Amino acid sequence: MTALNKPIAVTMGEPAGIGGELTLRAWLDRRQRALPAFFAIDDPKRLEQLARRLGWQVPIVEIDGPEAAQGAFATALPVMALPLAGSATPGHPDPRNADSVLASVRTAVELVMAARAAALVTNPVHKKTLYEAGFHHPGHTEYLAELAGVERSVMMLACPELRVVPVTAHIPLAEAISRLSRTELTAVGRITAEALRTDFGIDNPRLMFAGLNPHAGESGAIGREEIDIIVPAIADLKSLGIAVTGPAPADTLFHERARHGYDAAICMYHDQALIPLKTIDFHGGVNVTLGLPFVRTSPDHGTAFEIAGLGVADVSSLAASLTMAADIAARRAATMARGKTAVG
Repeated sequence: MTALNKPIAVTMGEPAGIGGELTLRAWLDRRQRALPAFFAIDDPKRLEQLARRLGWQVPIVEIDGPEAAQGAFATALPVMALPLAGSATPGHPDPRNADSVLASVRTAVELVMAARAAALVTNPVHKKTLYEAGFHHPGHTEYLAELAGVERSVMMLACPELRVVPVTAHIPLAEAISRLSRTELTAVGRITAEALRTDFGIDNPRLMFAGLNPHAGESGAIGREEIDIIVPAIADLKSLGIAVTGPAPADTLFHERARHGYDAAICMYHDQALIPLKTIDFHGGVNVTLGLPFVRTSPDHGTAFEIAGLGVADVSSLAASLTMAADIAARRAATMARGKTAVG
């Protein structure tokens, strides 16, 4: 059974957020959006109750493992049961559910690492609730790296018109600036270039580095980070045969003509990357984790407590995440198959 014939694992996310209704909506829209088969790792009772609340006709079938999902998907939403310890009231997170939220992620990683699922798509979590339960990672990206046993992973945000990679993400801006280093930028650039080749099918990827300071520092007149950190990192990447340009002023990088000049923009901090992407495609952006031995994507939005349980959340980002996960998984499987054929 190749990756093309395996379903995608979808995690629970924060039970009080919009993740559950997005999973239900994605199943309802499976045909019109041509979505790949997927299964949820979730509490089937809470999904059934949510579907009834919304008036959606979504049959739920409990499965023991991913192998049963493919056949069930056409007529029901397959769910691997993971009961909640607390309540699942929309808009009101219950700290008692934190262990189940993390268990859903761990189970999905185990399944995809064992090649029983094609890929992993994570629904949004509420970090404050997880932190209160002892979670110590900034977010999914770092947690998945630990579970996968890799030294580091990289967050990419992608839509059809743009790919961006923030070198630093969910930390205060003052700390983000202090964490920038030649070594860090080189590592992020190398992982990004490799992922563009293996996961996006770009044989000769082109990276564009954004500057940190206004006007990319104006040759040191308003900041030396470009001279002391970014330019040396670019030189390191060029020595590895990677096509890199920059550092360029961030305020000129994201208009339509500029975007044709690169395959991914390496940005220095969270908002420098996410503001342009969300401006271009607010509902369709996808979070992709680079550098993992498995495929992981996620909707590029949060738990949206203010609209949870109303049935109005836009499913576009989750649908795009499922589609992108399937595309990357298929590309990796095809590459592996070609490698085996060549060896054989």
